[in-house]
Amino acid sequence: MGTNYYAHEATSECPTCHHNPAKPLHIGKSSSGWVFALHTIPEDNLTSLDDWVSYLRSDSITIKDEYGDHVSLDALLEVIMNRGRPEPQHMTPEWLRQNHAEIGPNNLARHPIGDHCAAHGTGTWSMTPGYFC
Repeated sequence: MGTNYYAHEATSECPTCHHNPAKPLHIGKSSSGWVFALHTIPEDNLTSLDDWVSYLRSDSITIKDEYGDHVSLDALLEVIMNRGRPEPQHMTPEWLRQNHAEIGPNNLARHPIGDHCAAHGTGTWSMTPGYFC
């Protein structure tokens, strides 16, 4: 089970009906048992958590989850930075191999740096290239 998060440009929103024709920017995905997959978008200079925080602090940005619920920056940072499990219960060597994963911080799974991971964050997130659902 996971939840995707998106940045919406408020400047593109109709003040009357609130329709926004601009495509939201994918921030990342929270998946149970995994570090947060923070989307790295080099062409938009979004290659670290600090880059994302600077971008998301703009008054013209609204954060929403995939269900359309508004999420504050503080709440999103809580999801990104304060994750963990008491122990890596399901992460057998076979499970790690099948999921192209390794044990990361706080007993969470993460992808090794490569095709599915551009960099590991200093906490419970990794920078993930490309679009994912």
